[in-house]
Amino acid sequence: MGAEVVGSLLLAPQPALNNDLDVAFVRSQMSHAVMAGVAATIAALFAAWGLARWLLKPVKTLGVRMEQLAAGDYRARIESGRTDELGELARNYNCLAETLTRNQDARRRWGADIAHELRTPLSILRGEIQAMQDGIRPLSKPALDSLQAECSRLTSLVDDLYQLSLADAGALTYRFVTLDFNALVADVEREYHASLRDVGLALETALSREPLMVRLDTQRMSQLIANLLVNSARYTDAPGVVRLTTSCLGSGSSSSVVLTVDDSAPGVQTELLPKIFDRLFRVEGSRNRAAGGAGLGLSICRNIAEAHSGKLVASASPLGGLRITLSLPAATAMHP
Repeated sequence: MGAEVVGSLLLAPQPALNNDLDVAFVRSQMSHAVMAGVAATIAALFAAWGLARWLLKPVKTLGVRMEQLAAGDYRARIESGRTDELGELARNYNCLAETLTRNQDARRRWGADIAHELRTPLSILRGEIQAMQDGIRPLSKPALDSLQAECSRLTSLVDDLYQLSLADAGALTYRFVTLDFNALVADVEREYHASLRDVGLALETALSREPLMVRLDTQRMSQLIANLLVNSARYTDAPGVVRLTTSCLGSGSSSSVVLTVDDSAPGVQTELLPKIFDRLFRVEGSRNRAAGGAGLGLSICRNIAEAHSGKLVASASPLGGLRITLSLPAATAMHP
């Protein structure tokens, strides 16, 4: 294409205003335009000021509440009926404050419960030792066995607390390998079959005929299953039954391996089932602490299950006692 001129645009000069009437009209229009601009600017400033106050008020309230939260006042809440993003932020703050409140209450109960659990064996030890020192109780083998039993109970409690503290800090070491879950359950069953028989409980197994491949830490998972069996041994009336069952649910990437531990009577009240995994929680009544136990074993089990991307659920057992269900992702459903 060539540089060919096809047209031109010219701006005609504005004609001069020689008529007094035209000049007065232009000046009037300019004056009105300036006045309208000033009025619009003032109105815009007032509107922006009101909008800023409306927007910043919940933000300032949130800032004050966050300062109270940082100072340890977890009871502060934000009352907001807004449905926009600021209202959602206020609701998220209230949810955070509620969570912190529950955690604070749990820590207080946790500290009080630990003090109570430690005080009991220490009081017994001190009383028995003082009785021996005063000559009220002879220094005999039964007396030493009683002291040894209390020392063992205290040691077990401290060890369990240490395990829980490591789990909370993420310091528990896990060495994952892929193996047949049935073989692991069978090994634990053989180890505890005699001890359960000695307390009058029959240990039954119903393992899946198909291999159930799971990626897990052998030592930790064996500890979990053993804790479940010990829990049944402590709280199941003799003669009784404890049954281990394994199965596979689902298929493909969503499949999971399930272990159920059922025991016979006594059972647990339905409203208490969600709490049995809480630390230092024990069901009063028939499933009491007559055989010992500080209520930490199931909490440790839950931490181990969560470390394996699994979960533990408590429900009523068809045998008349408690059912603990462990669900773990199958190896085919997990990332390598």
